[in-house]
Amino acid sequence: HLPHHLRRGEQRDPAYLAINPQGLVPTLQDGSAVITQSLAIIEWLEETHPEPPLLPKDPLRRAHVRAFAMALACDTHPVQNLKVLARLRQFGLAEQQVTDWAAWANREGLAACETLIADEPGPFCFGEAPGMADLCLVPQLANARRFGVDVAAFPRLLTAEAATKNIKAFADAAPERQPDAE
Repeated sequence: HLPHHLRRGEQRDPAYLAINPQGLVPTLQDGSAVITQSLAIIEWLEETHPEPPLLPKDPLRRAHVRAFAMALACDTHPVQNLKVLARLRQFGLAEQQVTDWAAWANREGLAACETLIADEPGPFCFGEAPGMADLCLVPQLANARRFGVDVAAFPRLLTAEAATKNIKAFADAAPERQPDAE
């Protein structure tokens, strides 16, 4: 694990750009193999380390889990990440407008995801064990809180998040436990 302080721009260091030309995180290195993008990494983990499973066996359930994960990783996160927020500032938006934009993006995405799993019994997003959806949800809720979103509006998502609290891997990955936490 090699942390990169995103707000300081460490992900644009030439050594990092040599392995990830996008200058984004995460990047997974396994021997000489390099994999970028969260969902690609999760899929690789599912295929190379199938236990415990990150996706259900049923194809339709797998599609539902992927749709949920993509709603966060592809539609919500990218429009509120540091790169986009920096560009909004360059366009002259005031800091409150930038924060409002990020909060809006989070509320929209989380509201959709709340609906997507409203009828799922849980306690995790899609069942009794954490999976791809939970891996995408937990950091997005952290982002939402960072931008002042009242996440109490999403009780089913909070139930799934709470189910992850006693899992060491989730605790170790918590934003506040990272070297670049501010």
